[in-house]
Amino acid sequence: MTESPGSSASRVVTAPAPRVRAIRLRGLIRKEFLQVVRDPSSIAIAFFLPVLLLVLFGYGVSLNAKHVPLAVVAEKPDSLTAGLTASFRHSSFFDLSVYSTMSEAEQALRAHQVQAIVRLRENMAQAFTSQDGAPIQVIVNGSDANTARLILGYIQESIAIWLEHLERAGRVVLPIPVRIEPRIWFNPEVESRHFLVPGLIAVIMTLIGALLTALVMAREWERGTLEALMVTPVTIQEILLGKLLPYFLLGTGGLALSVAMAIWLFQVPFRGSFGVLAGTGALFLLVALGMGLLISVVARNQFIASQVAILATFLPAFILSGFIFDLKSMPAPIQVLTYGVAARYFVEILQTLFLAGTVWDLILPNAMTLVIMALLFLGLSRWKFRKRLD
Repeated sequence: MTESPGSSASRVVTAPAPRVRAIRLRGLIRKEFLQVVRDPSSIAIAFFLPVLLLVLFGYGVSLNAKHVPLAVVAEKPDSLTAGLTASFRHSSFFDLSVYSTMSEAEQALRAHQVQAIVRLRENMAQAFTSQDGAPIQVIVNGSDANTARLILGYIQESIAIWLEHLERAGRVVLPIPVRIEPRIWFNPEVESRHFLVPGLIAVIMTLIGALLTALVMAREWERGTLEALMVTPVTIQEILLGKLLPYFLLGTGGLALSVAMAIWLFQVPFRGSFGVLAGTGALFLLVALGMGLLISVVARNQFIASQVAILATFLPAFILSGFIFDLKSMPAPIQVLTYGVAARYFVEILQTLFLAGTVWDLILPNAMTLVIMALLFLGLSRWKFRKRLD
């Protein structure tokens, strides 16, 4: 039996489709890693930018009021006023200045040389003896309401410590027999850095993840390399995966570096599970990278992509994620907007893992929301990305 020439010519030996796709995807990933090596801007975004921002914000942003310039006016100096003045002087929260008259202290307050005035009236010792209450006047610069409340709390704490020493020495008898002993959970040092740094990691990873994919894709649009890639047999899914996987690994390295700096440089306690942190961090990176892919597909220009990435990802994450500002104190319409900010959910996960531990009631709902957002942004990127030049 002989075969016709047509039948023999029709035989084409091809490799199985899954194997072909795997080979193409491996080639795209290798191409992307070579691009990273030749153009180290991606490495700078993934590793240098987190270090820079963590150092700047970690040391520069603080909700604690330390070394507050404080004025003390003792109208009739004696041992009592000297003891209270020493209590303020030995506190790490105050830089003390002693004035002889209230007019001088008020002038210093108006000139912003001091932030608060503690006035010790001349009949203070007599008032303690009669148990009518010590006439101590406190005046605080209230232009910044949050700082004013902190300063007032520190002054009250210093006065309470001083009164306790007097009571132990038998010099005064406090009229209130109940002693309040506060207990602070999750952040007993009341150190704002322990609260801010975990949230800062989420804000930084939002910017890094968006920039990694947005700038790289936009750069390829400008150079025409992506157009050349479109005429090859690779599919849209393979192109997106080839872009996503290398920068996912870079972003994971940046996240690991940020967590290491938080624990060892800023001494933030970590009470949760590193496995849960790795899993939720991977989810959040997919969200951030998906946002960057969507921006690059729409913008196709590096300058526009970078501006949109900052405006659409970094600023909302900084303001509306709960990183600094309490979401519950915002107006109701603004609170509704915060539900569309992915960093909001990762900030809560990070602060829970660092300060409280693995609290599943808080972690699971936020993680599921990140899954939905990752599918949404990656799906939109796939939908908007077409193998055509228009």
